[in-house]
Amino acid sequence: MGYFSISDLEQLSGVKAHTIRVWEQRYGILQPARTATNIRTYCEDDLRRLLNVATLCDRGYRISKVASLSEEDLSTAVLAGNDAAHNYCQRVNALLAAMLAMDECQLVYLLDQAIQQLGLEEAILRVAYPFLQRIGIMWQAGTVNPAQEHLITNLLRQKMLAGTDALPPVSPASARRWVLFLPEREMHELALLFMNYVLRARQHHVLYLGQNLPAAELQAVCVSYQPHALLTVMTAVPERDEVGNFVQQLRSYCPGTELYLYGPLAQLDFPLPPETTRLALITDFIALADVGAGAVKV
Repeated sequence: MGYFSISDLEQLSGVKAHTIRVWEQRYGILQPARTATNIRTYCEDDLRRLLNVATLCDRGYRISKVASLSEEDLSTAVLAGNDAAHNYCQRVNALLAAMLAMDECQLVYLLDQAIQQLGLEEAILRVAYPFLQRIGIMWQAGTVNPAQEHLITNLLRQKMLAGTDALPPVSPASARRWVLFLPEREMHELALLFMNYVLRARQHHVLYLGQNLPAAELQAVCVSYQPHALLTVMTAVPERDEVGNFVQQLRSYCPGTELYLYGPLAQLDFPLPPETTRLALITDFIALADVGAGAVKV
């Protein structure tokens, strides 16, 4: 069980610390423990309850009414009213509460609902990405466990694979061709899966090579497939002091092909070889995909 400060709760729920204190004192929403120096500390159950309370209050419920609801009634009310298509904060809060409860059925329901109402791309950008950013805050605070992270990561992976599989096929002969891959030992695949979907939805052809690809294999791929562009995401691999050499190595395997780099390690300060571009934001990549959308002349 993890423990949170009131500032952690503020960041994770979007509710101001002052409001959290008022809800505690007037309505007994939370029952924090206190340290020997009288500092409030909160557990996962407190965070889950606060997320549900905040969601209902955002929908116009009075705090006095919400405070009287049991945990079961809170969860039921959150699910029953989660139909505001553009209230992204409500959706993120509901997902966080379901993740903390390890409630796989509710997570699937919430993700499916977001995808049906917003479309896969918008659901990933407006709901899944902010949700993952909140999980990142929890990692920093040491209050999310690997099982919770693996659960949501694999559910998001399934949704993106299913959405990609439902797209119509594209002929490589008449489309802009991309090779997507992760470096050897790199396993953080969600961003690459989303980029794969974005490209295919815009009628690009993608050779998706996925996780853990030895860089030397790219040479034969480029000879046979003749891609217009390569794209990789560097999150944990290679080592920080090896990133520049790794990028130069990639460049040597596929000369004359555009190379795009994304992820935290791509933003380090190292010299870029010719025809190589850093992508700072996922929206930068989407703009790039939009420009090259559709068939190309052969």
